[in-house]
Amino acid sequence: MLKKIPVTQLRLGMHLHALEGSWLDHPFWKTKFVIRSEAELAKLQGSGVVECWIDTELGADVEAASAEPRAWAAAEPRPAQHATGMDDELQQAAKLCRRAHDAVTAMFGEARLGRAIDAEHCLPLVNDITESVFRNPGALVSLARLKTQDDYTYMHSVAVCALMVAVGRQLGLDEARCHEAGLAGLLHDTGKALMPLEILNKPGKLSDEEYAVMKLHPQRGHELLREGQAVPEAALDVCLHHHEKVDGSGYPHGLAGEGIELLARVGAVCDVYDAITSYRPYKASWDPADSLARMVSWKGHFDPPVLQAFVKSLGIYPVGSLVRLESGRLAVVVEQNAQSLVAPVVKVFFSTKSQMRIPPERLDLARPGCQDRIAAREDAAAWSRRELDGLWAGDLCPKGYAP
Repeated sequence: MLKKIPVTQLRLGMHLHALEGSWLDHPFWKTKFVIRSEAELAKLQGSGVVECWIDTELGADVEAASAEPRAWAAAEPRPAQHATGMDDELQQAAKLCRRAHDAVTAMFGEARLGRAIDAEHCLPLVNDITESVFRNPGALVSLARLKTQDDYTYMHSVAVCALMVAVGRQLGLDEARCHEAGLAGLLHDTGKALMPLEILNKPGKLSDEEYAVMKLHPQRGHELLREGQAVPEAALDVCLHHHEKVDGSGYPHGLAGEGIELLARVGAVCDVYDAITSYRPYKASWDPADSLARMVSWKGHFDPPVLQAFVKSLGIYPVGSLVRLESGRLAVVVEQNAQSLVAPVVKVFFSTKSQMRIPPERLDLARPGCQDRIAAREDAAAWSRRELDGLWAGDLCPKGYAP
């Protein structure tokens, strides 16, 4: 039987089931264990976490006055998340990305060793990603796009998690369903942990034979997750079907239209967007705005209402997009404006009239009295991707990311 208690009531012999509160507040990845030493007890009580769950069938109990058990998805709602500015949330997102990278790396490592995945271990991470997206949808989804080759497999899972939460929110899903979408995104590529490393990490285009092996990762991931614990059906379905296409040309089952579940349709969009906007040694990353335009042009690939919600969640010109203003200046989008998808906050840095760099200047295109507007997307091929992303991410760009 599960009970929710204050951390101050923990004692030796209790079986810790889960920790409440922010995943960033404590150093634990796995939280299911019997407390057997004073050191463990002190570490828990000094972690900053206020409440936790214990399993009284596997360890010691407390007084009957403890809180009643509740399922994670139906748990007592947390206080409303207040909106935060882009700069502030980027700092939180950077911290979260570092912890998430380590957690997903550990999860994939266990999968490679043949150990089943317990989805409940992922819930604190999904909670924090969801809260970050709810506070500011643009920060984490933008920062998670900046990956090195070595980090790609792991941070791709984090990015798709955040993107699926953002799209779920745009679609009007309730908070529990958004958490479910995030968990599905985090686990969607679990099967890649079982792919041969020489294929997974190959710095070039795969041969037909290698590609055929990689196409097995949805089924392998589905099998692996089914062996684990507490994996919702929605996450299993996204893992298996995130490469399906609405025209039936996808894999592994050639499903079409509404024969593909909603979250799998969401996962398909998020998976592709993060892949094409991420830097790889053998493939330059595509500009975010250009990527959306190309995805919209791929008829039969994505579900149109889901793709529309995806565009609304990111903006027509996502953070990091290179645009040309009517004044002739080039700028990088640094933040969205909730009031207008076509008038984001940008940072100008180059004049096409003088063909010279100009001091970077932040410009809110939606501000009353602003005389400039976006004229068009600008081809980013002539510019360093790291330089462009540095205009909005600054020193948060990871070392080794993009030329």
